[in-house]
Formats: sequence, structure tokens, C-alpha cells
Amino acid sequence: MRAVVQDRYGEPAEVLSVQDVPRPVAGAGEVLVRVHASSVHADVWHAVTGQPYILRIMGSGLRAPKVGVPGTDLAGVVEQVGRDVTGLTAGQRVFGEVTPTNQWRNAGALAQYAAVPATRLSPIPEALSFEGAAAVPTPALIALMNLRDEGRVKPGQRVLVNGAGGGVGVYAVQLAKALGAEVTAVDAGPKLPLLSELGADHVLDYTTEDFTAMGTRYDIVFDVVSQLPFARIRQALEPDGTFVLIGHDQYGRSGHRWLGSMGRILPLLASAPFRRQIPGIRSGPGREQNMATLVDMLSDGRLRPVVDRTFPLDEVPAAISYLASGEAVGRVVITV
Repeated sequence: MRAVVQDRYGEPAEVLSVQDVPRPVAGAGEVLVRVHASSVHADVWHAVTGQPYILRIMGSGLRAPKVGVPGTDLAGVVEQVGRDVTGLTAGQRVFGEVTPTNQWRNAGALAQYAAVPATRLSPIPEALSFEGAAAVPTPALIALMNLRDEGRVKPGQRVLVNGAGGGVGVYAVQLAKALGAEVTAVDAGPKLPLLSELGADHVLDYTTEDFTAMGTRYDIVFDVVSQLPFARIRQALEPDGTFVLIGHDQYGRSGHRWLGSMGRILPLLASAPFRRQIPGIRSGPGREQNMATLVDMLSDGRLRPVVDRTFPLDEVPAAISYLASGEAVGRVVITV
């Protein structure tokens, strides 16, 4: 089969190539998926470049990736069912986020076939294309878990989404609206019309307006991208509001080479007991239940994927470079 292959860390154009490799076999509890589409996102960039360096000791591989094929999200058709698998059958359309733990590692999704634990896959809603389905899992799960469980958004609350036009942000806007909030979306001017279309009640161009200095206070600031100090953020929060930091480090531009976004998240978590606006780690439903929630919302139209551009498998390095430029609105998808 054809697959994107990586044998060392570095710039995508230097370390990625498409090669013929053996087709994987579905083991116990797994299914073999014929991949029709995958996607690239910030965590794929991290796993390919090997930055921040802490990801290498978190399971990605010290000197080189342990798994030679990148990618974490896919959509396709069940080709073969392994032992002890129930609920999935050959020919069924499925999608999912296939990594067993954190996303800072390769998981084999950028290939024609992938062997995937059955529990990581969900049926694709009938009206959804493979490309649309591949654009959902990681960003929509991040948005759902952080808004609902960390932010505990309630109907009628005012929610600001900073970095609303990216892969996570477009889902955060839609989910906040679906949960009954009044939503303000912040991003660059060219992305704002789409954010209004997705349901944002108000839009702000961060290049001309500073939401922390406008005098408006929000119940939740859902911050995907900023490097603003919390002292600035709290100026835009209600006294009993909640700051939810996603921690996107802008493809290494934050300067935290060793810890990446964790260089900002960990100090904030440490201060949580002393700052009412910063929640500690809050638990919620498991991944399977969360995917079932997303499937329901995709099926009834409360949620829709946003695909900026598609690239063929041979052009994955170009796709990752485009993603890292910050120009993409929503997801960058790979057709296989």
C-alpha cells in the first residue's frame, strides 16, 4: 500500500515521503480500514517536527518516531474485522481519532489502509462525506470536552472564542451556540464572514480590536491561540467567569521548544487553587460517549465540518506547510 513515511524528525518537506509499505493486519479488537480521507492538524505538525522536545519522552520516540506513518484522524470503509470485534462490519463507513493516548505521536492514518482499535471508530452519518468526516474527530473532541467539561457552559452565558477560525475554533463556535450561549468569535478579518455563518452572534478582527480592552466581560473565554498573560485575559472575564486555555503554540512560534504549550498550561494549572477563574482538571464522559454526541450533532445539523482545502497523499508536506501558515479556515484534509 501507499503511505506517508517518516524516519526522523524535521521539516515536513525534508522528512516525509510517500512509499510502498506492507499493508497492516487487523489484530484482536481491531478493524482494517480502507482510508478515504485523513487530515492534518497542529499535533501532526508536532509529531513530524519533533517539537516540543518533551513529546519524544511522552511516547513519540526519542531519536525518531516509533511509528513510521504519521496521522491521527481518518475516515474510510471497514475492509476486515479482527477477532473479538462486535458492532462493526465489512463495508461500513467509519471515522475516528485513532491514537490510544496523546496526539503528539504518529498513528498511521496517512496511508491507504490502517489497523485501528474498533473502540476508536464511529459510524459516519449518512449525509457526511469522507472528507467532511475526516475533518471532525480531534478538533471537535477538543472543543466539546473543553467547553462542556472545563468551561461548563450554560444557556444564556456569553462565550468568547479566541482563534475561532482554526480547526478547533470553528467547532467551539458551533458547540457553544448549540449549548445555548451568546458567542463572540475572534480571528483575522477574512475569516469572520464564515464565523458569522456558523452562528457567531458577534465577530471581532484581532488585528484591529483588542477584546481585553473593550470593557465587555464574558462568562467563558475559550482561548485557542493567544499568548496573552492571564492578567490581560481576566480584564475580559466576569468575576466568576472561566478561562479555558487550549494551548495552541502556533507551530513553535510561542518559543517554548522544550515544553510547547505545556510551558503555559502547567503554571496556570498550578495557580488554579488560588484563582477562581481558572478551573482545575475537570472530568467528563469518555471518548466513545463524546464521539456518539458528535455523531448525533452531525446527523441533525447542529454541527457541520469546515474543510478549507484538500490535498492528495503525495502532497502532505505542502498541506502541513499550508496549515502552519495560519491561513486555513477550519480543517486541511488529505484525500487518499
